[in-house]
Amino acid sequence: MTIEQYSNYNDEDLIKIFKALADPVRLNILRILSKRESELGCGEIGELLNMSKSAVSYHFKTLREAGLTITRKAGQNKFVRLNHDTLEKYSLTNLINNL
Repeated sequence: MTIEQYSNYNDEDLIKIFKALADPVRLNILRILSKRESELGCGEIGELLNMSKSAVSYHFKTLREAGLTITRKAGQNKFVRLNHDTLEKYSLTNLINNL
């Protein structure tokens, strides 16, 4: 996709997406999620990244607000998965799958 093709989208949405993609930790989270076909527990991802719950929670929030992930709460546990609708809308599927 060329930069001209992105002009059809809301600037605020693009800023959130590009901000989310501009951090190595969030890229690692997306990389982990893209390698799995199902959702993963937030705690499990935090352990894989060797990060505290509060630090990883901040990154999950940024990804969720950008629309790149979907979070599901079950009791006290939270589970995260990629939001394929957003990835397809902004032609990011290949990028995320090849991280």
